Amino acid sequence: MSEQSLFSKGINRIKKSYFMVNKFYLWLLFFFLLAFNGAIAFSGAVVVFILFLFTRRVPLEPKGHYLFDTYVYKQTATIPLKLDCWYPNEQKKHYPVVFFAHGGGWISGFRNQPNNVSWSKYLASKGFAVVSIDYRYGINNRMEDILKDYSDALEFVKSQAKSLRLDTSNMALMGLSAGGHLALLYAAYYSSKETTLNDEERAARMSGIQTVVAFYTPSDLHDIFEKDNKSLFARFATITTLKGLPDNMNDVYRYYSPIYWVSHNLPPVFMAHGKEDDVVPFSSAVKLARKLKECSVDYKFYVHKKGNHAFEFVMKDFQTIRILESTINFLKSKLSDKENLKADTEKKGGQDAC
Repeated sequence: MSEQSLFSKGINRIKKSYFMVNKFYLWLLFFFLLAFNGAIAFSGAVVVFILFLFTRRVPLEPKGHYLFDTYVYKQTATIPLKLDCWYPNEQKKHYPVVFFAHGGGWISGFRNQPNNVSWSKYLASKGFAVVSIDYRYGINNRMEDILKDYSDALEFVKSQAKSLRLDTSNMALMGLSAGGHLALLYAAYYSSKETTLNDEERAARMSGIQTVVAFYTPSDLHDIFEKDNKSLFARFATITTLKGLPDNMNDVYRYYSPIYWVSHNLPPVFMAHGKEDDVVPFSSAVKLARKLKECSVDYKFYVHKKGNHAFEFVMKDFQTIRILESTINFLKSKLSDKENLKADTEKKGGQDAC
């Protein structure tokens, strides 16, 4: 083996180490500055946080102003839970819907932080209405509470569809990371006959849901604890939300893992994952793709060969652009605009559009 190969191998090993994956070098810098000057350390930490939080956007975020309205979809014992409805600039009676859930390991994140706003604008620029939701965190709540929030937000949207100008017969469930987990779990669970629900109840839950889009999503929560996954945040977030370790709560981890509910009734799925993901193992996505194929589910699986977690906010390369554009093409193929199709047909004297 050449010296260059050994060097490259060593660099890659360092990149995938606990020290780099968990950003321990930033903590070392912080404590060094703290010992030197507390004010500088605090100011530096604030600057890093702001840069991290407020500069993350998809490379295809459109220019211009996009309108959105904010609604309280649920009042909990402690806080009101809100959602934002983003609209395309073109005026229509109603729009196909992307129901969007943010990531953050179920213990952080919020609907209107810059990266989620960026996704909302991008999707709205392509003709979709985007419903971006908040939900309770797993720190003081359980996974079933989070899923209840998700379900309640979805029911709110369906019940208010007319006033919100939403075509809820054409909906996609979409999420990033933990948000993708919620989307995939909801669709897999309510489309599976293995649940205790009857056919009528399941049909009502899945009414209008045509597809699922999941970016770097954990399909089997056990995978978070694989030896090659070095993200302490991912492990902490999962343990915190599920209230225990997988060794002691295997049934709970299995119950909340989408892959165990996948059936041939699941609507089409779009998956995107970075091969270098150090938060949610790439192997989890591979397992899901195999399961989808086994169950004859229509799916697309896009892999960014050099992408890490949340790669679309960091990388601006051709592969990232291709995945973003493929997401839109997939959504357009699954969410038909019935109103416009009907109008076109009427203009053509009732003949087929083609």
